[in-house]
Formats: sequence, structure tokens, C-alpha cells
Amino acid sequence: MRMGKASRPLKLDADKVVATLDHLRVRIAERFPDSGLAEVSAQLTATARVTAQRAHRLSRPYLFLRTLVTLIGVGALGLEAALIARLDWLASLRGASTLTLAQGLEPAVNLVLLSGAAIWFLLSLEARWKRSRVQKALHELRSFAHVIDMHQLTKDPTLVLGPRTASSPAREMSRFELARYLDYCAEMLALTAKLAALYAGESNDSIVIAAVNDIETLASDLGRKIWQKIMILGQLDETRAE
Repeated sequence: MRMGKASRPLKLDADKVVATLDHLRVRIAERFPDSGLAEVSAQLTATARVTAQRAHRLSRPYLFLRTLVTLIGVGALGLEAALIARLDWLASLRGASTLTLAQGLEPAVNLVLLSGAAIWFLLSLEARWKRSRVQKALHELRSFAHVIDMHQLTKDPTLVLGPRTASSPAREMSRFELARYLDYCAEMLALTAKLAALYAGESNDSIVIAAVNDIETLASDLGRKIWQKIMILGQLDETRAE
């Protein structure tokens, strides 16, 4: 984490999250060089670099839309002033009826309403565009969480007990390797949640924040199942040591 100015809240440092994932990728590749988990880790690291860039761009305004809003606002003020200047206020106040005055002001009022609606639409369009892009990115991270869970799904610590059947998963890992494999999966899930949190740190959109919270909850629930397996492995080791 890092701290900016005193008025800014703490937020995740994207570079450090990417560096942590890259280090994890190297550890997995060294321990399980030909495994599917190593490939997923490499893909997640590449996605992390893209995520850091996307999250940084999320805080930037869309200058084209902001410029268009400014032009519409300035143009509307100019036209408003021209319409009001064309009215003969003295004549209207002396002899004209309220209806006549209202009819004279109607174009100005309509211009205010139309320009205000256009400005609101453009400002909300920026928020909708950003939200759509973030939701697509978060869907990708959610998919990563499920892929990681699939890799640990068949890594059952109870396979070290009792005889195997014809359909039992192959025992290709020692107890130590299985524990490390499960630990790597748990770390990847936790870092996937941190990548999602990068978007929440750059956005005040309640829908984006809710989607990030969903991914964090998913990663936490999946990680909890992995740690239960790791605990079972530890208990088996303690039982054998007795």
C-alpha cells in the first residue's frame, strides 16, 4: 500500500501487486515447471500488468466528452444571453400580459432544459463507458478464480490414505509438493482479489465496488476450501509423527 497526500486515503500499489504476482509465477514455474498451474500463473501475471494500466486509466477523465460538455455549456449560455437580449423588457413590463412574457421566455427555458439534458447525458455516458469496461475486466478475473479452483479441485489430501480405485486421481505429488501446490493456489486466489480491488481504488461507482466485493468474497470462499485441505495435510503429518 501507499499513501499519497494527507487528504487521500490509502490504496493498493498496483506495481507491488504485479511484482508479487510475478514472483509467485517464478516460484510456481521452478517448483512445477510443466504444470497447468504454471501456465495459469503466467497468464494471470500478464493480466495483472494490463489490469494495473486499466485501473490507472480509470481515474482519468474522458477529455473528449468533458470538452464537448464545456462547448455545449458555453454555447447554451451564449444562445441564452442572445435570446434574453432580444426581448423588449420595458414593453413587456409595461403593457404585455403574463402570457406574452411567458411566450417570449419559452425558447430560453427550452434551451436551458435541452442543454442541461445533453450535459447530463454526456456526463453519465462517461460513467457508463467506464463501468462497462471494468465489468468486462472483472468478469475475466472471476474466470481466473474459477480456473484456479479447478486446478486444486482434484488435489485431495485424503488420497494419501487407503488404496486407490481405477478412477482415483493419479498420485504424482509428495505430501510436501501437494501442500506447496495448494498454497500456491491460495496465493493466486488472494492476488486475484487484489487485482479486482485495484479497480475499486480508482472508482466511486457503487456498481463497480459491489462487483469487486463479489470477486473478493468468491476468492475468499474458494481460498477457505484450500486452507482446509492444507490443515488436513498438517493433521495427517502430525498423526504419522505420533
